[in-house]
Amino acid sequence: MSTISNAASSVSNNVTGSTTSTAAGDAANTAKNAVAEVASKGGEKAAQLLNDLQDISFVKIATIVIGCWLILAVVRRVLPYLAERCPQQARLLLLGAVPVIRMVLLIVAVMWLIPIIFNVTLQNFLVIAGAASVAIGFAFKDYVSSLVAGVVAIIERPYRPGDWVQVGEDYGEVRSVGMRAILLRTPGDDIITVPHDRIWKNNISNSNDGSRTLMCVTHFYVQPTHDAALLRAALTDVVLTSAFLEYDKPVLVMLNETPLGTHYRVKAYPFDMRDQFAFISDVTVRGKQAIKACGAQESTASAAVEAHD
Repeated sequence: MSTISNAASSVSNNVTGSTTSTAAGDAANTAKNAVAEVASKGGEKAAQLLNDLQDISFVKIATIVIGCWLILAVVRRVLPYLAERCPQQARLLLLGAVPVIRMVLLIVAVMWLIPIIFNVTLQNFLVIAGAASVAIGFAFKDYVSSLVAGVVAIIERPYRPGDWVQVGEDYGEVRSVGMRAILLRTPGDDIITVPHDRIWKNNISNSNDGSRTLMCVTHFYVQPTHDAALLRAALTDVVLTSAFLEYDKPVLVMLNETPLGTHYRVKAYPFDMRDQFAFISDVTVRGKQAIKACGAQESTASAAVEAHD
């Protein structure tokens, strides 16, 4: 009797263990199937972001890219070439058109390429935009900041090609406006690359703001013992007889007393802003002659400091 009970108990334990093992196996299979289904759906969604390879026209993509590059190359060479042979106002208009045309071409090319490569839907757009924003935000923060500032600069136009601007300590003519930076040619004929993101944190001083001329200021320091009215009239005549003067603009001769002596500031406009340094040099040389002819004497820094002490 005891033997029969032990056998029954053994059979019962075997049945229970087999049932438990079967249930565990079914649960594992169910989990595997669920993972496989999720992975399959994820792969389908990822595949749906892109069009099928046979539907993507690589010839059209190459044609768009090469055509855009060729047009940009022609614009960047032909318009500046024509600008240097046009009147000053037309020169500024042609130079200023280069960055605008480049931005429009790039936008058109990108909008043309996106439907060819991507399956454009609202859901896909949100996925791509979110992924791109995260990647760009971490990897290219400074570069993207310059690009965004470049777009703002093209729209708001704090500077244009041909303008004379000062950004921080850098002063020069804007030779080109790129998507990331501008190129400045300094009076010393150096080329300086200034990123657009400087507009977020620096004041931009534009001397001509798209016009064909700009104000030039020539400084003279004269010892106080002289006839100020006579010298002021003489300096005015010096400016009015300059070959570089723009006669439609006002001429001002301002003065005030400083520790260095009587400070004369001669303000006038050259006919062409590219002649600004020749204009200042001409007024300086002939202004010194006028000071001497009026019986006045220029101040020197050392003499003025000794007199002030």
